[in-house]
This record gives sequence, C-alpha cells and structure tokens, in this order.
Amino acid sequence: MSVDRRITKSKKAMKEALLTLMKTKDFRKITITDIVKASDLNRGTFYKHYQSKEELLDDLINEVLNDLIHSYEQPFENTERFFVKHLTPSAIKIFEHVKRYASFYEIIINSNVLPGFEKKLCDIFKMLAMKDVAATVQRKENIAPFILTSFTAYGLYGIIVDWVQSGFAQSPQYMAEQLVKLLAVDFNNTIIDTTKRKDESHIIH
Repeated sequence: MSVDRRITKSKKAMKEALLTLMKTKDFRKITITDIVKASDLNRGTFYKHYQSKEELLDDLINEVLNDLIHSYEQPFENTERFFVKHLTPSAIKIFEHVKRYASFYEIIINSNVLPGFEKKLCDIFKMLAMKDVAATVQRKENIAPFILTSFTAYGLYGIIVDWVQSGFAQSPQYMAEQLVKLLAVDFNNTIIDTTKRKDESHIIH
C-alpha cells in the first residue's frame, strides 16, 4: 500500500469516527482520544494530519462542500451549451452526493451541531444558481436574479431536507427523476380547484 493510500485511509477513518461520535455526543465534549479509539488509530497518527479536532472537522466540511459543488456542476461538464430540456436523471448527481455523505447530512439537518451551516449550504446553492443565471443565453422571464436564485437554492435545499428526514425513503435515482419532472412543469397551464383547496384547509391547526 502506498503512503498516499495510507494517508487517505487514515483520514477517512478519522472522519467517519468523528461523524459516528457526533451522532451521540456534543462536539465540544468529543476528545482526540475518543476519535483515535473509534477509528482504531493512535494519537501519533492523528497529529500527523491534524492539529486539533476542529481542524479535522474543517477538513471534513471542505471535503463535503467540494464534492457538493462538483456534483452540482457535473451536468455542465464537457459541453459548451447545456439545454435544460435535455437534462436526464442520470446526469443529476446531487442526490448521489447527499447519499454518499448521508451521516453528515443527517447530523446537520436533524440536530443543531453545526449552527449556521444550513445557511452556508443555501448560500452555496445560491452561488451555483447565480452562475446558471449569469450563463443563461436566453431567458424570456423578467425575473430579478436574486429572486430566481433564492427560489432555486431554497427549493433544492428543501427537497434535500425532506429526503434526509424521511430516512432516504426514496433512491437517489428516484429523486433525480422527480427533479427532472419538476423542471419540466409548465405552471402557467396549472389549474387550481379552489373548492378542493378550501376542503383541505382543516389540515392546518
């Protein structure tokens, strides 16, 4: 086994150990001893790579965010022009990303272990959506960019939150298929039956 592979394996083990510990223990109370025991490593190995548990957590967060951005942008790779109407479920990798880091997303969504991190995620989605808006060749709707990017970012994040909170009840493939269908919906031709809408008003307490 090469040195690089050993380093990668050790870091992965420590990140997984940290996530496992964070499911049941406040991060502030987690010690480096806890981490090395859970990862079946020693303190010397830990300090070869990190100076503190905070540095380990930062490395984990950066890994997740970099993979998130890469996953979001995969449909746009290797093409000069991307037609949204040609988007296929197999091209959407964002849900595969979330499932890949399932433990991480379960922790941040189901607890307050990383205050402010949800906003950070939404800000990244807004940044990515803004890139889409800026690169759009033709858009007929006269919608302010910040409205469009907020709608896109928080809509996608909301879908992810519900999916995570459901315990990943559906597969990433199913979620990708649903997103493609959602993007194809023509809301201008949607008709709302207001009588049925009134009948459902009792569900709000």
